[in-house]
Amino acid sequence: MTMSPRTRKAALTAHVISSVGWLGAVFAFLALAVVGSTSQDDQLVRAALLVMRPITWFVLVPLAFASLLTGLVSALGTTWGLFQHYWVLFKLLLNLIATVVLLVYTQTVDFVADTAAEGTLSGENLRALAGSPQLHAALALLVLLVSTVLAVYKPRGLTSYGRRKQDEQRRRAKRVTSTQ
Repeated sequence: MTMSPRTRKAALTAHVISSVGWLGAVFAFLALAVVGSTSQDDQLVRAALLVMRPITWFVLVPLAFASLLTGLVSALGTTWGLFQHYWVLFKLLLNLIATVVLLVYTQTVDFVADTAAEGTLSGENLRALAGSPQLHAALALLVLLVSTVLAVYKPRGLTSYGRRKQDEQRRRAKRVTSTQ
């Protein structure tokens, strides 16, 4: 089922907003991780590590799910389809993997925040804790940037299902033309 142009634009707008928001939140998370691993101010390191938890649970996780959901709606409701083009499938796969990794990684974020909240570790040990968030945020940023490039450039390549659908549409169009 294809959406009306107005609905399609609304779905695309929601997808772009949630995806760009997710990308921006990962940038913010990475900035906190960098501050947490490089600052010599122990209180600033502790604060950066503590702020990672609410950003993860209240920004990153909801935006990841919103991006996934709005992407599915857009793919299923437009002529691009979900299974017709390799770039759409690859974006879906990247989004699913990134969301699952994020959900698993929330345990590490919670551990880091709990450890920072205890106040028993020195600044040096706290800075060491920020290494994992820094690496994960950098990798997440890479995945989201690849997904963005795919969305903009839309590389060619139909799946076998997409080729069949395209052939069916051509046959239908040819029949309509020949009957007129």
